[in-house]
Amino acid sequence: MKNQSSIVTPSPSLSVVVPVYNEESNIRPFISRLERIFIGMNVPYEIIFCLDPSRDRTEDAILREINRNPNIKLIVFSRRFGQPAATLAGILLCKGEACVVIDVDLQDPPELIASLYDRMKLGYEVVYAKRRSRKGETLVKRLVSFVGYKVIASMSDVPIPRDTGDFRIMTRRVIEELRGLHETHGFLRGLIAYVGFKQDFIEYDRDERASGQGKYNRFTGSLKIGLNGIISFSSKPLQIMSIAGAIFACLSFLLGGWYVVQKLIGIDMTPGLSTTVLVVTFFAGIQLLSMGLMGEYVGRIYDEVKRRPMFIVDRKVNL
Repeated sequence: MKNQSSIVTPSPSLSVVVPVYNEESNIRPFISRLERIFIGMNVPYEIIFCLDPSRDRTEDAILREINRNPNIKLIVFSRRFGQPAATLAGILLCKGEACVVIDVDLQDPPELIASLYDRMKLGYEVVYAKRRSRKGETLVKRLVSFVGYKVIASMSDVPIPRDTGDFRIMTRRVIEELRGLHETHGFLRGLIAYVGFKQDFIEYDRDERASGQGKYNRFTGSLKIGLNGIISFSSKPLQIMSIAGAIFACLSFLLGGWYVVQKLIGIDMTPGLSTTVLVVTFFAGIQLLSMGLMGEYVGRIYDEVKRRPMFIVDRKVNL
């Protein structure tokens, strides 16, 4: 499909960036709620769907809405690059003086956009939505999220807000600063925290998905996000492993000294084979853990050195 020329519309005051993948059933309900909000806000707007090539008819659903509403736009990527890359692409290509990032599954209520916009106009460069409660999530998911946010907050070199996702509004000033950051692994929450400026938040209650299932793996999705946040914005894990290595090395020297003392004074109180196996296994595990952690950092360095683009656009519609 060739790029389509759009009807001339006023320059948008507010851009809404929506990463999508296999969300055919949520497109129409999401747009319907957004359009009602913008009628009340009375501001020029654009809605940019950032589509990883999907197996369902998500693209067709978006194209139908574009034919009906010229404020709706579409970016289609050459392959699936993932939600972080899709989100950043929409932010960098949007034209609004302010930009909202929101998911299409309606867990984050679009009605909150008006409150975020009003709060931003009080002089804030970023206003993020902070989750007060989470409907439809299991106890295990909530526990993992709680521990993950706590670990990221305690280890990160920049203050990353807890209980927040990508749902937030930012000014053009922040968008242009993000444009100058060239990171392959785009952890948006951390990048915006790194940019800084005056930021505030609004609390809200998160809803259940309108339909369909989440695209993150329920077991590893949160773990990957948390690991990305920690490694991208902190070197403390390396420092912790260095300290742990020094402590365990001291303990091993003490244990070795204790064996020498036993031999010298003729006491044989320490069991032989089982103790040796346990000690060797324990220290081998620590070494493998340390090597794995170092591998994560080296892998990030390798990705950054290659300077590959975070996303590749196949086509744009109405942009």
